Amino acid sequence: MTFEQVSTISSPRAALDAWVREVVEWHFDPSTGSPFWLEFAKKAGWDPRREVQTFDDLKRFGSFEDEWLRGGPVQRWIPKGLAGKPVFVFETGGTTGIPKTRVACEDFRIDYEIFSETLPDEHFPKGSNWLMLGPSGPRRLRLSVEHLAQYRGGGICFCVDLDPRWVIKLIKKGWSDHLQAYKDHVMDQAVTILHAGHDIKCMFATPKLLEAFALRLESMGTTIRKAGITGIFSGGTEFTPQWNRFAHEELLDGAYMTPTYGNTLMGLAASAPSGPHNNYKITYYAPQPRAVIEVVDFDDANKLVEYGETGRVKLTTLTKEFFMPGFLERDEGEREPACDRYPWDGISGVRPYRGFASTTTVGVY
Repeated sequence: MTFEQVSTISSPRAALDAWVREVVEWHFDPSTGSPFWLEFAKKAGWDPRREVQTFDDLKRFGSFEDEWLRGGPVQRWIPKGLAGKPVFVFETGGTTGIPKTRVACEDFRIDYEIFSETLPDEHFPKGSNWLMLGPSGPRRLRLSVEHLAQYRGGGICFCVDLDPRWVIKLIKKGWSDHLQAYKDHVMDQAVTILHAGHDIKCMFATPKLLEAFALRLESMGTTIRKAGITGIFSGGTEFTPQWNRFAHEELLDGAYMTPTYGNTLMGLAASAPSGPHNNYKITYYAPQPRAVIEVVDFDDANKLVEYGETGRVKLTTLTKEFFMPGFLERDEGEREPACDRYPWDGISGVRPYRGFASTTTVGVY
């Protein structure tokens, strides 16, 4: 069964269970599976293809270990069924230690094609050029946003050169003058691109960079909207309702913005509509069945918290390129019920997990 066939199943839970079976069969078949998971099954002494039939059965794997994705060789994660295809490797931000790595062939494109369907054309016109104001280097954001622009009618994406790890080092050292100089350097790049006659209408930016960008334009006597930007998607670790309101009231000048929550390991979770009607509350919904977010008890990762209660983010990624069951993320938040557009659980109030929030430097996010 293909992903397209699974997506036609009317029940979200039935579709998820069917996709779990498809992905587990792929990753644990000796002819198509990835070396890591084939070795895992051999050592575990049980056959996931027989014993995993539903999403709940993934609990058999226990927690996905953070350290498994640190270091190499990364080839152990490439499924045999994808042998010969061009492979990309992307890294996480490195805020919790040595960066984790994820291999990909098409996942980063597929994730953003799915996200594209959530963007209103009146604010993100097809064929528009984009500005990518976010991390470059080994993060997947640059290629993903670039593909999003191309996918939405052949737009061109213009990117700044930005190293978020250097920002984190400057923060940790307390080098405020250097930090301000680097921020100015990034804003100089963004303003130069915007005013170079490229007719840019859409952009990605983290909340902190978007705020700095808006203030720079204000100092130049203009605004984001007056500069031609009509649609923005933004994402960061602490995209709060308070900042969301501030952005709409003070920064955007009427430009449309949609919050997102994503990372290298998950893909991209879109948000339900937010605004004055719900005090700018932001609720994210993972791109199920390719990724599933659960909000679990801090002391029992197999127990969901009640709706409205706080717990840790437990992420499961399910694609033919990457299988990651039960990974405890660096974030926490509140469990939210399904909505009309997304008939599965969501999460609000996303913020760094309290267990190590004091040791995490967010940087540009």
